Amino acid sequence: MTRITNAVSSHRRKKRILKRAKGFIGDRKNHMRLTQGAVLRALAFNYIHRKQKKREFRKLWIMRINAAAKMNGLSYSKLISGLKKANCELDRKMLADLALNNPGQFAAVATCAKEALAV
Repeated sequence: MTRITNAVSSHRRKKRILKRAKGFIGDRKNHMRLTQGAVLRALAFNYIHRKQKKREFRKLWIMRINAAAKMNGLSYSKLISGLKKANCELDRKMLADLALNNPGQFAAVATCAKEALAV
């Protein structure tokens, strides 16, 4: 009976893992036992940080909107409440961009929110 080595599959598997470890430093890039752990860890962190990135950007947008709202005589929560009452469809990303790049247009949005709160 002939001996079966499974060579093609194992080479393919090793090649795939080593390709993912490209750029790693030291033995973590070319020794299979260390590489497998490093790649699994990197994939886990990658998954976690994709979620964290969304949270961090939302926090940044809220900080920018809050600073611009204070300059227009409103708090962040009053501004958001006023925009909801005025049926304004702007999300936080767009509001933060307005606050940073077009303060005049943000002021117009803030006055719209103030009017909706006054009613």
